[in-house]
Amino acid sequence: MMDDREKSDGLVVPVKLPNNAQGGAAEAVEGSGSAKGNTAGETRSGLGAGQSALSGLGRVRRVAATDKEARFTALLHHVDVDRLRAAYLALKPRAAPGVDGVTWEDYGLELEENLRDLHARVHRGAYRARPSRRVFIPKPDGRLRPLGIAALEDKILQRALVEVLNAIYETDFLGFSYGFRPGRSPHHALDALAAGIVGKNVNWVLDADFSDYFSSLDHQWLMKFLEHRIADRRILRLIQKWLAAGVIENGSWTAFDDGVPQGASASPLLGNVYAHYVLDLWAHQWRTRNAHGDVVIVRFADDFVVGFEHREDAEQFWTDLRDRLAKFGLELNAEKTRLIEFGRHAARDRAARGLGKPETFQFLGFTHICGKTRKSGRFKLVRHTDSKRVRRKLLAVKREMARRMHLPIPEQGAWLASVLSGHYRYYAVPDNIEALAAFRYLLIRHWLKALRRRSQKHRLDWQRMDRLADLWLPLPRILHPWPEQRFAAITQGRSPVR
Repeated sequence: MMDDREKSDGLVVPVKLPNNAQGGAAEAVEGSGSAKGNTAGETRSGLGAGQSALSGLGRVRRVAATDKEARFTALLHHVDVDRLRAAYLALKPRAAPGVDGVTWEDYGLELEENLRDLHARVHRGAYRARPSRRVFIPKPDGRLRPLGIAALEDKILQRALVEVLNAIYETDFLGFSYGFRPGRSPHHALDALAAGIVGKNVNWVLDADFSDYFSSLDHQWLMKFLEHRIADRRILRLIQKWLAAGVIENGSWTAFDDGVPQGASASPLLGNVYAHYVLDLWAHQWRTRNAHGDVVIVRFADDFVVGFEHREDAEQFWTDLRDRLAKFGLELNAEKTRLIEFGRHAARDRAARGLGKPETFQFLGFTHICGKTRKSGRFKLVRHTDSKRVRRKLLAVKREMARRMHLPIPEQGAWLASVLSGHYRYYAVPDNIEALAAFRYLLIRHWLKALRRRSQKHRLDWQRMDRLADLWLPLPRILHPWPEQRFAAITQGRSPVR
C-alpha cells in the first residue's frame, strides 16, 4: 500500500488552544470519538517517530483518533511523488483545463518528470498557486452558480493533500456529517435520516439550507479552525496560497476575500471543516444541553435536516442557529429553510386541528412524505423522486436527443439506456417504482418525438415505439434495500443520528 512506503511521522504536539467556535463534545457515532473542548492549557510532550510500529498515514489516523487535542507538526512529507501520481490518475481526463490551459493528457506526456518537479517545488517552498478560472452553471432556482476551475497542478496537489488531511479529520467529523467524505454517499445520509425519523420521536422537521455557503466562508476563521489540528506551517501556507490565488473571469483577476472556489479539490474538505466547528459541534452540544426531547440531525455538505420531538425545541434551535451562524459570516437561505410538522403523529395531529395532510420536504433529490402501511395503517416514510429534478433531467435529455437525432437507432438506444440505468441506480428506492416507470415513459415520449422529426413521412407509431423501448430501455426495478435495514447493517446497532 502507499502508506507503507511512507516514512514515519514527525513530531506530533498535543496542545490545547482557545476554541470559542467548538462549543462542546462531539458524538461517538460510526467511529467518531468524543472531541474535547480546546481550552487554554499546557503543552504536553509529543510522540516520537519511533514510538509506534505504524508508519505513514496509518500512524496519523491512530494519533488523531486517540488524542483529540493533538496538533500535527509534520505532515507535508506524506505528499510524496507516489501520492501525487495517485492524485493525477484519480482526476477526470476530460475535465476542463484551468487558466494555464494544461490538460490531463498534456501533463501526462512527461508525467514522472512533471511530478518530480512539482514535488520539489512544494517541498522547497517555491510552489505558486494559480488563480482559478471562473465559469457559471445554472442552479435549480434559475440563478447561476460560480465554479472555480483550478489549474491541473493545483488539482493534483490539492487532491493529494486532502488525502493526507482526511486521515485526521475523518476521525473528528461527527456521525451525522455525510457530504464529500470517503465511504459516505448521499444514500447513506438518506438512510440515516429515514432511520432517525422512523425510529425516533420526530414530529417537526427543520429543512435548512445555507445561503451561498462556499462563497461565505471567512478565511480567518477557517485558518483558526485548521490550526486546532494542524501545526505544520507548510501545510497551512499551501492552503493560504489557494485561498489567496483568486479567480480570473473574462481576463480580469479578482481576489477571494471570502469563500472557497466551488469545483476545487480542496474545497469540500475545507467546507466540512468549517461546518464541523460552526454547526456540527454546536448542534450536538445544543441538543445535549437544551433539548427536551429527541433531536436527529443529518447534514450533507451545505444542506441539512433536523428533526425534533417538540415544536418548542425546533423554534428555539432555529433562533439560536441564526445567531450562531451570524457570528461566523453565515446565514440560512430564507426561501429554502422552513419548519414543518412531519412525523408519525403529524397526520393525526393536523386532522385534529382541522388541517390538511402534512407538508413534504426535499432532501438529496427525494421528496419525503408521511405515509401509511397498507395492512396496519402504521406510519411509513415514503420517498419519491423530486419532480423538479425529473423536469431538469428530461429537459437535458430532450436537448441531447435533438443533437443525436440522426444517429443510428442502436446508438440512440444505447445512450438512452445508460441515462435510464443511471437514474435507476440513484432513485430506485422502495416505494418509488411508480416514479421510475413514469420517468421511463416520458423518456420514451422524447425519443418518439425525436425519431418522428427525422422525416416528415415517418411511419413510427406507438406500437413500434414500444418494441424499440422494450429492446433498448430496461424496465424499472427496486435496487436499494429499505433504509432502516441498510443503516442498521452499516452502524451495527449504533445510533444513526446521535
